[in-house]
Amino acid sequence: MALNHVVMFSGGIGSWMTAKRVIDVAGADRVTLLFSDVKGFTENPHIGEDEDTYRFIDESAALLGAKLIKLVDGRDIWQVFRDRRFLGNSRIAPCSTELKQKPAKQWIHDNCDPENTVIHVGIDWTETHRLDAVAKGYAPYKVAAPLTVEPLLTKAQMIAEAEKLGLKAPRLYEFGFKHNNCGGGCVRAGQAQFKHLLEVMPERFAEWERQEEKMQDFLGVPVTILSKTTKGVKEPLSLRQLRELAETQPTLIDMTDQGVSCNCVSSWSA
Repeated sequence: MALNHVVMFSGGIGSWMTAKRVIDVAGADRVTLLFSDVKGFTENPHIGEDEDTYRFIDESAALLGAKLIKLVDGRDIWQVFRDRRFLGNSRIAPCSTELKQKPAKQWIHDNCDPENTVIHVGIDWTETHRLDAVAKGYAPYKVAAPLTVEPLLTKAQMIAEAEKLGLKAPRLYEFGFKHNNCGGGCVRAGQAQFKHLLEVMPERFAEWERQEEKMQDFLGVPVTILSKTTKGVKEPLSLRQLRELAETQPTLIDMTDQGVSCNCVSSWSA
């Protein structure tokens, strides 16, 4: 029985390399690239996916020759937070659950037979500790992570491979971001990434700051995405406070706070 393959196609360079490896073995005609869009129907350029993500998604799918499916819930992450009455953070990210995982899981359930379908995720060789949870989240479908086997590549090597084929990587990598998620911001990100967002895309940072404050007004509680630890005590840290620190006391920003992985679809919660 010939297998069908679904690649969780996030718009990052890792998901592209995952798809390439699967297609090199199985052929493009048996592969579907599944992209879940967190931008929803908003026209605000500073909310959701970076605009260059869509260019990369379309160009890479055309180069790979596989079928591309785009899923959209319709809401953006801030609408999800209002619906849930909860602001996402590094521990809990309802945006990932509602806008990435649920649409992808529903599409797979509706269109794929677990008896002959393999789900491929972009987890690489540095993240093998996550595989058991991911496999349980996708059960009864089989799960594979092609980037966990040799040759083991860095993101820089993956970008170089794409460029050899004439495919320009998403611009956020060029801007110094580690991930191509949510336009450079992410509720799973830490102080270091948001400081970088402030430096290279200040208008986008300003929108995140504005939206966080709107959530505080909506909930009537000073909730924050970030936190800081002072003398062993964890405290909220608003994006406004982070910006003010960057402007006046940048050494007080914890640059070791890198957040946690923001590979939404691979961070499956059942």
